[in-house]
Amino acid sequence: MTLHPLLRALALSLMLAGCGGAADSASTDDHGHEEGGAHDDADAARGGHGGRLLSQDGFTVELAIAETGTPPRYQAWLYRDGTPLPASAGSVEVRLVRLGGVRETHALTPQPDGSLLAKTVVGEPHSFDVEVVAKIEGRTLRWTYDSHEGRTTIAAKIADESGIRVAPAQAGTIADEHEVQGLLTPVEGRVANIAARFPGPIRRLAANVGDRVQAGQTMASVESNLSLTTYAVTSPITGVVLARHATVGSVVGEGATLFEVADLSTLWVDLHIFGADAQHIVPGVPVTVTRLSDGATVHTTLERVLPGTATASQSTVARATLENADGLWRPGSAVKARITVEQQPAALVVPVAALQTFRDWEVVFVRVGDTYEVRPVELGKRDARQVEVLSGLNAGDQVVVEQSYLVKADIEKSGASHDH
Repeated sequence: MTLHPLLRALALSLMLAGCGGAADSASTDDHGHEEGGAHDDADAARGGHGGRLLSQDGFTVELAIAETGTPPRYQAWLYRDGTPLPASAGSVEVRLVRLGGVRETHALTPQPDGSLLAKTVVGEPHSFDVEVVAKIEGRTLRWTYDSHEGRTTIAAKIADESGIRVAPAQAGTIADEHEVQGLLTPVEGRVANIAARFPGPIRRLAANVGDRVQAGQTMASVESNLSLTTYAVTSPITGVVLARHATVGSVVGEGATLFEVADLSTLWVDLHIFGADAQHIVPGVPVTVTRLSDGATVHTTLERVLPGTATASQSTVARATLENADGLWRPGSAVKARITVEQQPAALVVPVAALQTFRDWEVVFVRVGDTYEVRPVELGKRDARQVEVLSGLNAGDQVVVEQSYLVKADIEKSGASHDH
């Protein structure tokens, strides 16, 4: 039995929920994040400043991330046997390893308020493996722990079955595009009205509406009232019969139209442009036309902008030619189109479909192995398909571009949250 697509998506979502991608328990780390992942931080001791207490041989470092009124920076306080020590009594260095092996070091220096504070900012997400090295009164102390957030693990087989796909972040172009509506029409000069040359009764009709006919093919036979002989009415062009205005036995006058035949191998696309948009659209720019019936698209080029204004709609008509070898584009059909006025290069782009909201961020999800992690991103210009990324990603990062909402749901399932 084949599942309906919506039911299948639900089933796959439930599979993700049960795949053990993130720890069920969550805990608040020293900078107000709740951590999910391979470790259980629920029992981590907290100090008077709300930071994590790291103790060894009678010495303690209280470590936090200061975020109030400042970009996130590591801050620490020193103690010996529970008694505060002056900041000058030691030094602290925090070494981080982010997903993918990216390393960074934050050295803390003494401050007038008695704490030690790093000059370097801890970028989001605050998800890493942590090593803390402190030197206090000549002693070197070391602690390691995991501090993971916005992260989950999804087995490759489940990800594949769920339709989760990734693609590298890379350079691209952002298009200045105008979405417009239009109408397909036969090309002027490629429509023939086939008429009787002499008056008389129609003795035979050899074509019906929708038939394809060749140039020179007989369409009808008419008995001339003048000569009392029968003559053939032929098509002057190769095309499709659009209309038939005749019946066998009826009498037609000289010049009466019997058939309309059109060559539909190419069509005009007349696009209606309103207001100031008409000032930016010129011949020669790319056009993508979409068929409303099935979403099929074709790429063409704008040939001309007509000088007049459509009286009924007060729109400017821009015209392109569309190849119609398969005959599936039908004259009289409404279409939608995207006119690309300009294309600007961007150092890094991702598909719009990759974007999600997470907490108060716009984010994408990056995959390393079977691990997926949130990446807050600063965005620039965008078009209908892709968006420029100004910061938060590196070229080559494997970004989830399909079914990113499933990754978001699996991360949120872990209960990971952010509390500034």
